[in-house]
Amino acid sequence: MFEAVLWGLVQGLTEFLPISSSGHLVLVPAFVGVDQPDLATSAVLHLGTLAAVVAFYRHDLIKLLRFRTDPAARRIVGLLALGTIPAVVGVFVEDQIGSLQEDTMAVAIALLVTGAVLFISGWFMNGRLELEQMPLKSGFLIGIAQAVALVPGISRSGMTITAGLTRNLERTQAARFSFLLAIPAIAGAGAQQSLELAGNGGFGAEVWVGMVVAAISGYLAIAVLLRALNRFGLRPFALYCLIVGVVALLVL
Repeated sequence: MFEAVLWGLVQGLTEFLPISSSGHLVLVPAFVGVDQPDLATSAVLHLGTLAAVVAFYRHDLIKLLRFRTDPAARRIVGLLALGTIPAVVGVFVEDQIGSLQEDTMAVAIALLVTGAVLFISGWFMNGRLELEQMPLKSGFLIGIAQAVALVPGISRSGMTITAGLTRNLERTQAARFSFLLAIPAIAGAGAQQSLELAGNGGFGAEVWVGMVVAAISGYLAIAVLLRALNRFGLRPFALYCLIVGVVALLVL
């Protein structure tokens, strides 16, 4: 039960804060001496974080259902569709990338890369575009940034928010697109793991506790990130990633 709660907190907080959930799911076990979460836990934790982002952006999602009659909603749907393409293509190299899950040094280096990108984001904090005004090609470019985050230690939210900032999005709008773009990515990851698990014994009761913890902590993480983004930008998270990456290189 303790481990289910631990992984719920790790997944919920690091999925949306720009500090890499995949990296923490490698480094935390190495630091505290426990096994990485099994497939059942990982699948259900994804359902928890999916619930968090759907709940937080429920009004946006309801609006997107009216895409046939609402031009603004139709444009966002187009941006999301283009942004999802690179991640779908990235699935074909997932096996090669997955080997990095056992390499703490590679993950630590990737976390340092995340920290560097987040630091650079501070130079692009004065964007003024609303999401509905963003060119369609920008959706695809931000999707490429999301696909790069398939590498453990590269933060999905950090890459996509930074990419949005470089495309002149206003900072909360960059986060808005990042989290809307996360919905198909998280849903796809959870569905894939659930299908793999279907013939292997199903879910244990304790993982549902982890799901609830992931959902609550994920919802709070989105709120914290939006507030921090407005007040400080992403550089405090850059410092965290750089410190953790250096410590992991020295200790693990």
